[in-house]
Amino acid sequence: MPRFADARGHVHDLPAEPMRIVSLVPSDTYNLFALGAGERVVGRTIYCVEPSGVEPIETVGGTKNADVERIVALAPDVVLANQEENRRVDVERLEAAGLRVLVSFPRTVVAGLEHAAALAALFPSLDGEAVLSEARAQYARLSTATAAPVPTFIPIWMEPLMTVHADTFISDVVELCGGRNVFSDRRRRYPLAADLGRREAVAKPGRDDRYPRVTMEEVQARAPKLVLLPDEPHDFSEADAEIFRAALGPETQVVRCNGRDLMWYGLRSLEGLTTVADHIAAAKP
Repeated sequence: MPRFADARGHVHDLPAEPMRIVSLVPSDTYNLFALGAGERVVGRTIYCVEPSGVEPIETVGGTKNADVERIVALAPDVVLANQEENRRVDVERLEAAGLRVLVSFPRTVVAGLEHAAALAALFPSLDGEAVLSEARAQYARLSTATAAPVPTFIPIWMEPLMTVHADTFISDVVELCGGRNVFSDRRRRYPLAADLGRREAVAKPGRDDRYPRVTMEEVQARAPKLVLLPDEPHDFSEADAEIFRAALGPETQVVRCNGRDLMWYGLRSLEGLTTVADHIAAAKP
């Protein structure tokens, strides 16, 4: 009997291998195909665009606006969701309709690979272990520590300017690839004026404080040598890149990059590590 322990601490004992799956997480849609379970995916989000082969699968909304009624009508054995990417209200509605929702929340590359292994365990009839063994070996080759990490700034939004704390998947990718997140110690403060240093912060228990809003002056003070501009969740433009180049000077490299390389966990992260490592290596003096 397959068993899955999700990020909420819920242990799911499945009566059999899931044959009908709705994935509300682009990373997990990729994981399922890589593990050989792609033919079992009957629903995906509009952002589930990798790997090749997902196109015929019915879309059921986005990560933040899942079409709950359509998902229920598809009668999946399991729905894959993510604590950060999907709305709790949608997960609760799906569960209230009697569906089994498996919730993930990897914050590191290793946790993402462990999650992929947990998914593989749902399909004992498939040869997932061969895929996982190669993934672990590739991770060992790619995760290279460096004595002189490159100070790196990774914004995720432009107005207001937002970045990431150390306790995020993005930061872990950068650190593994030889970078140093210059805002690794910076947590978000509430309200916005407090985050920008204009007033005293107000305690907000339970609020996610891993994505601080910062000023360009703070960025300049932390002197990054590399700025990585992903195309999601904000699609940074060349005009945005020029703003950073003007503010930080010629000694700082500004690179527009694929957000999937920084944010998609699980088996897709191995491709991302390779690309991000190349960006960071190119920024070394």
